[in-house]
Amino acid sequence: MDIDDLAREAVDCGFAIHRELGPGLLESVYEMVLTRALERRGLRVERQRPISFSFDGMRFEDAFRIDLLVEDKLIVEVKAVEKVAPVHAKQVLTYLRLMKLPVGILMNFGLSTFKEGVQRVANNHNDNPRQSPSKRRE
Repeated sequence: MDIDDLAREAVDCGFAIHRELGPGLLESVYEMVLTRALERRGLRVERQRPISFSFDGMRFEDAFRIDLLVEDKLIVEVKAVEKVAPVHAKQVLTYLRLMKLPVGILMNFGLSTFKEGVQRVANNHNDNPRQSPSKRRE
């Protein structure tokens, strides 16, 4: 399954969860339910995956944790807040860069509609191959 198919599966699961449970639960609950929903679709999901990285000759073990890593390809960051701050998307982008992955999804279950709370974050990923490089988002 390619990254775009994985992203669609994750968003589809998130939508179904939001429709059934609505806003108001803890992030950890949405994270657990989303994990199980993705696993039921036959996908391999790791919760709270510790990530290490190197910088300037130094190694940082378990420096951060990714909410969900789907099939070792897609990062899903789960939030349950009234408003996503710009730093949340930057957090996902930093994870993508450090792991050298192309796409992540920021899912906020805290809003009245799920569509408002989903954001795709790309790390030099070509969202539209017909779009000129200068117009592509990072």
